[in-house]
Amino acid sequence: MNAQSNLLSLDINVLAVLAVSLLLSVSAVVLAAFLWWRLRSTRSAPAAANDPPNLDQASKLLHEFEKNGRAADDVLVNWSPETLRQLLASELPDAQVIVVSNREPYIHNLVDGKVKLLVPASGLVSALEPVTRTCSGTWIAYGGGSADRLTVDDNDRVQVPPDRPSYMLRRVWLSDEELQGYYCGFANDGLWPLCHIAFTRPIFRASDFEMYQAVNQKFADVVVEEARNERPIVLVQDYHFALLPRMIRQRLPDATIITFWHIPWPNSEVFSICPWREKILDGLLGSSIIGFHIQFHCNNFTESVDRFLESRIEREDPSITYRGSTTLVHPYPISIEWPPVGFQNQPKASECRRQIFEKYGLAEDMWLCAGVERLDYTKGILDRFMALDQFFQKNPDWVGRLVFLQIAAPSRGTLAAYQQLHRQCLDYVDEFNRRYGNDRYKPIILLDEYHNQEDICRVYRAADICVVSSLHDGMNLVAKEFVATRDDEQGVLILSTFAGASRELLDALIVNPYDPSAVGEALLRGLNMPAEEQRDRMRRMREVVRSNNVYRWAGSMLLDAARLRKRNEAYEATEPAARAETSTNVVPLMGKKKGALR
Repeated sequence: MNAQSNLLSLDINVLAVLAVSLLLSVSAVVLAAFLWWRLRSTRSAPAAANDPPNLDQASKLLHEFEKNGRAADDVLVNWSPETLRQLLASELPDAQVIVVSNREPYIHNLVDGKVKLLVPASGLVSALEPVTRTCSGTWIAYGGGSADRLTVDDNDRVQVPPDRPSYMLRRVWLSDEELQGYYCGFANDGLWPLCHIAFTRPIFRASDFEMYQAVNQKFADVVVEEARNERPIVLVQDYHFALLPRMIRQRLPDATIITFWHIPWPNSEVFSICPWREKILDGLLGSSIIGFHIQFHCNNFTESVDRFLESRIEREDPSITYRGSTTLVHPYPISIEWPPVGFQNQPKASECRRQIFEKYGLAEDMWLCAGVERLDYTKGILDRFMALDQFFQKNPDWVGRLVFLQIAAPSRGTLAAYQQLHRQCLDYVDEFNRRYGNDRYKPIILLDEYHNQEDICRVYRAADICVVSSLHDGMNLVAKEFVATRDDEQGVLILSTFAGASRELLDALIVNPYDPSAVGEALLRGLNMPAEEQRDRMRRMREVVRSNNVYRWAGSMLLDAARLRKRNEAYEATEPAARAETSTNVVPLMGKKKGALR
């Protein structure tokens, strides 16, 4: 009897479950039919001329606007100054472009009582100067030249370039105390070694950070002064201005702020060393877009934000939502101008070689390796000298036949780490040349002085091999400059795997700079490389640099900026409808995106 009762109870329970399931299914069908009818009614109703677009259209539009900037490569293939001008005219009409950097593109110095113009040897300047020329923008930078104050107007402005003025340079004046704390202190004693895997300990001082904040605020005030409207496009450059985007955002909330971080970004564990890590991240997330050279650095930045700030991370279309706003985080590999205007008036490669060999007293049958860097511990200068030592030990027949010409422009000479490096390089070269050289032969020629672009170009064109053995680098434009100058399609590039350029210039001889034996083997391979193989490799690398030039770099960021502006305009047009139809599934999406992309 009990068994029958249990079976009966079980049957009733099963029937109840089936009945509920059937009822839910019928309800779902009825609801789906009702929603389908509503949708058809909405679509078939004629839209009034002044009605905003419906939310379905808006969501599709927003999705299109929020695509990754790689679409730039599909739409405009051959990037040039004219392409960039057309982009600005069509996508960002009447937009004011403001560039902010620590280093200025033109420096005026007093030499023997006369004003002399100096163009600094800087990858940042090489990349941004042609872009700013094309945009007819405003460049805000620290005026550090001894004659800089003598050459500006009453508003601290000067038209540049001097021979053909095309944009405005606004100089910002810093005291010695400000420069010491902001630039030498927090930026280069702290952030620079923090972001580079070169095993130099970062030094953080509270007084330096206070000065860093003050100088960032001073630059923010100048940006607001120079802005002609409330919606400028501000291109913030590098680690000197991590706090600047947030400061600009507070004063110009509708500005499009694109921050480009020119150096590597460390992993979150290394970044945690910084005592003001949250403030650095908060400042950068005032940007509309944050750009890095490679995806790996984007990932490191995103992981740092995820670890230290309450935020929402979007992985599919990489972005970070923080404090109600969203910042795109994309890779934009920086490059150089193409065609390289500064190299166009150079003599043939053979004539450059003759001039360089004559200048340094080299025999005609000598082989020439070249390195061109700032004197910096991240560039691996000592390491390449040690690799040359191992090369000579293993290949003694090359002693007397090979010279390494190293240009090492002085840099940050007031910092102890750079003073020590300079001394080490001088001592090592002296000892090396005594060991392998003689009165007529010096295997290493170290030029620890500034050189202009024309002199550097002649060295590039004269060299058999260019060595770029950075221990850690964001991109390294020396590699691309060497390739750009070699219109004779000869020469070999030896390139560090820890430079961002190694992701693009795959026909270089890629090396681990920490392995002197491997660098020596690459030297031997380069010296023995047939002319035909050199030509094939150089042609492919030149095509990469030609197509991925600095105008593509800038254009990709500006196209993303244009999409953000259009996206905001689309949202503003649909905002009344978004409030009216809060029951649809599109509204939470749009609400989530509100103000997110500026």
